[in-house]
Amino acid sequence: MDIKLFNTLSKKKEEFKPLKKSKVGMYNCGPTVYDRAHIGNLRAYIFADTLRRMFEYNDYSVNQIMNITDVGHLSGENSGNADLGEDKMTKALKREGMPMTLEAMYKIATIYFDKFVEDIRELNIELPTKFPRASEHIKEDIDLIAVLTKKGFTYKTSDGIYFDTSKFADYGKLGNIDIASLKAGARVAENTEKHNPTDFALWKFSAATSPSKSDSDATDPILGWESPWGKGFPGWHIECSAMSTKYLGQPFDIHTGGIDHVPVHHNNEIAQSEAANGKPLANYWMHNGFINVDGKKMSKSAGGFITLETLKKEGVSPIAYRYWLLTSHYRSPANFTYEAVRGAEKALAKLVATLRNYPAKGKMKGKIIADYKDKFTAFINDDLDTPRAVALIWDLLKDNANNASGVNISPADKLATILDFDKVLGLGLDLIGNISETIPTEIVAIAEAREKARQEKDWKKADALRGQIEASGFDILDNKNGGYKLRRK
Repeated sequence: MDIKLFNTLSKKKEEFKPLKKSKVGMYNCGPTVYDRAHIGNLRAYIFADTLRRMFEYNDYSVNQIMNITDVGHLSGENSGNADLGEDKMTKALKREGMPMTLEAMYKIATIYFDKFVEDIRELNIELPTKFPRASEHIKEDIDLIAVLTKKGFTYKTSDGIYFDTSKFADYGKLGNIDIASLKAGARVAENTEKHNPTDFALWKFSAATSPSKSDSDATDPILGWESPWGKGFPGWHIECSAMSTKYLGQPFDIHTGGIDHVPVHHNNEIAQSEAANGKPLANYWMHNGFINVDGKKMSKSAGGFITLETLKKEGVSPIAYRYWLLTSHYRSPANFTYEAVRGAEKALAKLVATLRNYPAKGKMKGKIIADYKDKFTAFINDDLDTPRAVALIWDLLKDNANNASGVNISPADKLATILDFDKVLGLGLDLIGNISETIPTEIVAIAEAREKARQEKDWKKADALRGQIEASGFDILDNKNGGYKLRRK
């Protein structure tokens, strides 16, 4: 069945045509690990996970790369200029009283990266093929900037190396950005050395004071790496171009991110990558809508943002949040309220309670109902229409006869079909075979300790912990890209 995706580049749905048959290369803009991710950030990763699952459901092999930004993302973006202000990681060091060293920066990034992984696991998000870290790809950044410099796309100012957007004719093509209005609204006075308001930093010099006079903290970090242009650090945009092409080549199939990345970050990626290599960066660009609270976009800088931990303290399960998001189309903005997400949790609980009463897998194995599977596939292949896919579950639960044949649909067949749907929806319903029996907390604790041992490549300890789990009457099934599932034998 054909797959159609909304491409931000063309502003229309297009039939997906992979570069390589039955394979997808996908790059997802990942977190800047200076703090916990908020639920607006997490929507991007649930969207990317659902997209990946859809492809796998259609028998594609997916190479999914999600970057980790641990240097180079400046705080000035919150005031409309991503090239001003401190590095967000140095702000985190100050906030938590840590020394201003590269080692400390790596350490605090690791702390928040680990928290990010905890969050996405609780949301039942499959881990990507690789999590490249920006700080580990400085050479690739320098090499890419050198190519752009050789081709005449850069110039030097007192605070860094900049990309000259006037030399890239297609600048702003993603989302059909009106460059004239962008220039008219730019605060040129913030950096009078820039040739054009839309020019952006590829490399920032260490200890360089920002031209901004309105921000007393607008000083770049004293840390950095040596380069042909002087000691400094890469810009946020160049990092994504360098890492995506290293692991996926250029062009690759799909680039995703939040809708807020379109005007600046993603247009900058396109400009520098295509200027350097003379070919598209990605063939399909896909963006999820905002999560608003009281009609306003959440922002870490503004404080008071809602994290997954906040939801749990309010008694809302992470999977209920995932379910709530799936009832809206990924491109539509969603207004978060506790009333709405608790309503989603009640619906999910009703679904689980219903499935618990169905025959368990192994006792009476059902078959997947063909016409329902066809409908579901049509929905998810149509630009991830998860609202209709979720509604189909409830249609199936109420259907006592197969529409195609008039034969009653058995509970076992309903269970088998819904579990098949959940390969894409990712609600963890595959544990329902014996879902009436919960997994004891002590077994979960052993499984978590084993997962940590696996990440640290302590295979002897991991094997010993697996033995404890199996001796207690449970199986542990490892996912191919990280994570695990527990079930009673």
